Amino acid sequence: MLISSLQTRFPFFLLILFFLLGLSPFEKQTQTGDGQDMRTNEKERPRARDLGITVGILPAGALNAITDVSGVMVGHTTIVRGENVRTGVTAILPHKGNLFRQKVAGAVFVGNGFGKLIGSTQVEELGEIETPILLTSTLSVPRAGDALISYMLSLPGNEDVRSVNPVVAETNDGLLNDIRGRHISADDVLTAIKTAKGGPVEEGCVGAGTGTVAFGYKGGIGTASRKLPATLGGYTVGVLVQTNFGGVLTINGSPVGRALGRYYLQEELERTNQLNEIRPLDDKEFLTSHDNDPDGSIIIVVATDAPLAARNLKRLGARAIMGLARTGATGSNGSGDYAIAFSTAPDAVAAALSGQSNRGTAATIRTLPNDAMSPLFLAVIEATEEAIYNSLFRAVTTTARGRTVQALPLEQTVDILRRHNALTPKR
Repeated sequence: MLISSLQTRFPFFLLILFFLLGLSPFEKQTQTGDGQDMRTNEKERPRARDLGITVGILPAGALNAITDVSGVMVGHTTIVRGENVRTGVTAILPHKGNLFRQKVAGAVFVGNGFGKLIGSTQVEELGEIETPILLTSTLSVPRAGDALISYMLSLPGNEDVRSVNPVVAETNDGLLNDIRGRHISADDVLTAIKTAKGGPVEEGCVGAGTGTVAFGYKGGIGTASRKLPATLGGYTVGVLVQTNFGGVLTINGSPVGRALGRYYLQEELERTNQLNEIRPLDDKEFLTSHDNDPDGSIIIVVATDAPLAARNLKRLGARAIMGLARTGATGSNGSGDYAIAFSTAPDAVAAALSGQSNRGTAATIRTLPNDAMSPLFLAVIEATEEAIYNSLFRAVTTTARGRTVQALPLEQTVDILRRHNALTPKR
């Protein structure tokens, strides 16, 4: 009341108060899951399309997000504590109902299996997903999985359930986060699930992307979508990514990583002189070599309203890895690269439910044939590629654990793209 009164009487009071406290009223405030605020000195960063970067030929959905697939919801819990904790949880819900009672057709495709994704073997065997999909930090997967089981058991209608298959995926945010502390709690998981909603999806340093790094720059959460024309069914494919990997950053075919001087094997190549003699890393190079580390992982969640059974959903997931490759990812030995795909189409849901009742009775399920898949393959490739770019463009410079990971420099990147004719001219 006092501040409100003073603001009314003295227009500059709050402005002066901000500066006396060392704050800025123009800084972005990001609410974290534990009620703290994470301030950045950067303005709201744009998405790829805002800068004139158009990926591929297919149109995006209305939101250019995974939530363009009707019914899909996304929630984040972002955890920023002190100087060492930068982590979180992201929840993707195929629909708002009880997923155990209304399973969706699903599949997991493994690009490189250096990861701790739980729940994948049952999805592979049965072709269905029966819980929300969680993304988090590597060593917090067991805790997140336990909390997800508790959530599912607590739902009305699940009182007699004795087996639940939680799906929890991860990337290793240990560069910027005290990963050994395993700071994810059951409440953090529940918050991400219960606050999940449709509409625009927050990107960048949020949820499971709070502490991640991609191509030596700050990574995070990104999303995009594609919508097929009515003549091809009018189906939507949406993608959400958690980026934490390396390689040679390529945007719309342009060698951005090389032009910026930050890419995989950069040090090794620069240490080789004309006689192909190798010199060791000096102290400065050794300390900064993590900038070009190719390891880390990416999780790609693919949603579609096309009526697909598990086999073709797995094929869709395989094409998501092609979208990853377009960005310059190297698919390194230490990178866990996974695609989790599901369909919300009524017929696909019916396929997932067919084994729960009328046992011994054949079910008639209508799904798309193989010949109809190619446009969907292109859609997921384009959406994955753009979602990865959005994770980079939306992320902000982050400092934790005594190190700073810079955000992708926008002006330099746009200049590189302009020189390579990789931007869409403004009309």
